[in-house]
Amino acid sequence: MGVRRMLAVWAAKISEKASVHIFHRQGVTWAGKIALKIDPSILHDLAGQVRKDIFIVCGTNGKTTTNNMLCAAIEKEGYKVICNHTGSNMLNGVVAAFVLGAGFSGNLDADYACIEIDEASTRRVFPHFKPDYMVLTNLFRDQLDRYGEIDITMNILKEVMQSAPKMKVIVNGDDALSAYLAMESGNPYVTYGISEKVVNDKDSHEIREGRFCKKCGAPLKYNFYHYSQLGDYACTGCEFKRPAIVYDASDVAVSDHLAFTVEERHLEANYKGFYNVYNILAAYAAGRTGGLGLEHFQDMLAEFNPENGRMEQFDVQGTKIVLNLAKNPAGFNQNISAVMQDESMKDVIIVINDNAQDGTDISWLWDVDFDRFKGANINSITVSGIRCQDMRLRMKYVDITSMLEADVEKAIRERVENGCGNLYVLVNYTALFSTRNVLKKMEGEG
Repeated sequence: MGVRRMLAVWAAKISEKASVHIFHRQGVTWAGKIALKIDPSILHDLAGQVRKDIFIVCGTNGKTTTNNMLCAAIEKEGYKVICNHTGSNMLNGVVAAFVLGAGFSGNLDADYACIEIDEASTRRVFPHFKPDYMVLTNLFRDQLDRYGEIDITMNILKEVMQSAPKMKVIVNGDDALSAYLAMESGNPYVTYGISEKVVNDKDSHEIREGRFCKKCGAPLKYNFYHYSQLGDYACTGCEFKRPAIVYDASDVAVSDHLAFTVEERHLEANYKGFYNVYNILAAYAAGRTGGLGLEHFQDMLAEFNPENGRMEQFDVQGTKIVLNLAKNPAGFNQNISAVMQDESMKDVIIVINDNAQDGTDISWLWDVDFDRFKGANINSITVSGIRCQDMRLRMKYVDITSMLEADVEKAIRERVENGCGNLYVLVNYTALFSTRNVLKKMEGEG
């Protein structure tokens, strides 16, 4: 079996290199698929070589940033960590994280593993290993044609949680759906959240998921919302309510940078987006729950650069460009909020695809508050991607003029040449890797 594992590791590494350098594609998924074909037990065997704990990160939004941040925080404490940094979070991507992190001997040298897993894929991953900790970020409506209603996702997660009864769940207590799931699972759990009102969203038209109690069906009453259904809630018909928060962020500041206090530690990060307060808090809560002191957490934040299209920054011929993933209504509305925090003049490109991984149903675009762009110092909006015509129609219905350019590279080059020097590129899932490649190429052109 050791020889088979070694062959699987070699084949996976060669496959990944060939995909990137010859075909210019992200080769992680193929690497994992090949390794699993050669050695079906490879994930079980390599996961068993992790010396301390395995963290997994699940939830609709924020998985990649939270997972990468947790990995960076643990590494900053001096440990070796296996992580699927690229966000490839289905079974083959999870296998690849372990296989590509192994040595050519077929063995792993790691203290911890930080692995994000697609919610629907947990059923395929958990038979191979049982994690020590699960971080549950949130549960929003996402890709209805692929996931179905949120209840289906919740049932899958409850099933896998109960298959690992010793796994501790680090849950966003501000999300009634996630909190209910953690309580009902029977697993031990720890909460994180924000107990003070931070933003005034009285004018928001966001679709609120989980408006009714999952326990008794009665309406939930909110003292306030942070965004979407996140906030301070209690059931009007039974005892279900927002749980006591263990890792509670206070003195939250959201402007040109983020700041808050938790456990009497003042933390700051030099990027935007209220949702990133939750990502930082989730990573911090996970590390502390796992027994780490996190004495260097602020140092990690100072150095941490969100990559893979999560508020990733580029500079092309003097134009500052921010690339960010937006794949569902809750995520897109938070992207709009982050753009609006930048009060200077800006250009925006919105790229929408409808490939299988995106979900072919793009009706969710009608649940996004695009009308908020009217007051955001927008110089121009360009729509691009496979469904650019649909996006242009959506903008027309909120009386916003947009330019159409289906070719993403042409759209970016045009804005670099004729824009205001400050560009936001918002993409959904399958547009992310190709758009990122375009930006890295353009940045390298000097």
